[in-house]
Amino acid sequence: MKIPLYQVDAFTNRPFAGNPAAICPLEKWLPDKTMQSIAAENNLSETAFYVRDGAGFDLRWFTPAVEVDLCGHATLAAACVIQEIRRETTDSRVVFRTRSGELAVERDGDLYALDFPSRPAQSCVVHPGLVDALGAPPKTVLAARDYLCVFESEEQVTALAPNMTKLAEMDRFAVIVTAPGRDCDFVSRFFAPSKGVPEDPVTGSAHCTLIPYWAEQLGKTKLFARQRSRRGGEVWCELRGERVRIAGHAARYMEGVIEFQ
Repeated sequence: MKIPLYQVDAFTNRPFAGNPAAICPLEKWLPDKTMQSIAAENNLSETAFYVRDGAGFDLRWFTPAVEVDLCGHATLAAACVIQEIRRETTDSRVVFRTRSGELAVERDGDLYALDFPSRPAQSCVVHPGLVDALGAPPKTVLAARDYLCVFESEEQVTALAPNMTKLAEMDRFAVIVTAPGRDCDFVSRFFAPSKGVPEDPVTGSAHCTLIPYWAEQLGKTKLFARQRSRRGGEVWCELRGERVRIAGHAARYMEGVIEFQ
């Protein structure tokens, strides 16, 4: 069996930064176990598989451990593969059918802009081990799919060294930490050790929660954000009612073929 493989660094305009995603175009779906095994073998935060269906594309995302319901950087990377590398469409807009409904990606100059659902964080019951797992107390803890832990400063966010074993015991999909930025509107980091992703370099789906939070806090709908992982990344954000616009660059890195019997 031979499967095309592309690796694209999302939310950056240069290789070796942003969040690398593996993208595999398929003629038809492989067994779930095979796709999960490929994602584990790739050992990136996400491997995305897509199948063309009429004018659109069906899209699925896998971490090395599980299939997930929403992923930003691999959706951006898939659009780059379809539009720029394989040139499967001349339209500036690509529509994907996913577990989270219909998602669109539109070219805006050098940017790929994702149209994703807004997931505002709410008050919540906090897992008793969260602060110990993070190693520092946030000033506020809210939750949507993920915990949203708000700190006073960017320095606190960059200095965090969470205990991943303890963080994997949390009762949410992942943990987002965030604070106001020095040279941007806000910064964040994202931890999902129980899902095979100890720290994600740049997380599109986290911004479904970050954007409505910071839009309210800062009193504006258009924001610029940085994810302060080791690789780092830049995200142009906009709150659009019940949707969010999450935009970033894409840098092509690798093209190859997966081959196995």
